[in-house]
Amino acid sequence: MLTFLATIGAVFLGFLAATGRLVAFAGLTLATAFSPPIYPRVILREMVNIGYFSLPVVGLTAIFTGMVLALQSYTGFSRFAAEGAVATVVVLSVTRELGPVITGLMVAGRV
Repeated sequence: MLTFLATIGAVFLGFLAATGRLVAFAGLTLATAFSPPIYPRVILREMVNIGYFSLPVVGLTAIFTGMVLALQSYTGFSRFAAEGAVATVVVLSVTRELGPVITGLMVAGRV
């Protein structure tokens, strides 16, 4: 019985040691990430390259996605004579759901 408890204790102490090393690594990473060699011009240039120059690609993708969504919604809503709700559904679904996902995919694909 004592060896069983010793084994459990050793495993638990090993887990605590690994957790401590992970926390120390995370702290060192955060401390190093905000240390003095920060280059604001490089950061600003990359923000412009990644963000601003991705706007045409993201915009075209959003327009075409909205057109496809409107076409598909219209065919479904026309069965119930609810064509007037197509614009609302497209705007809400693209803005809330698809917009952030498509933007993230396009920016990540461009980088």
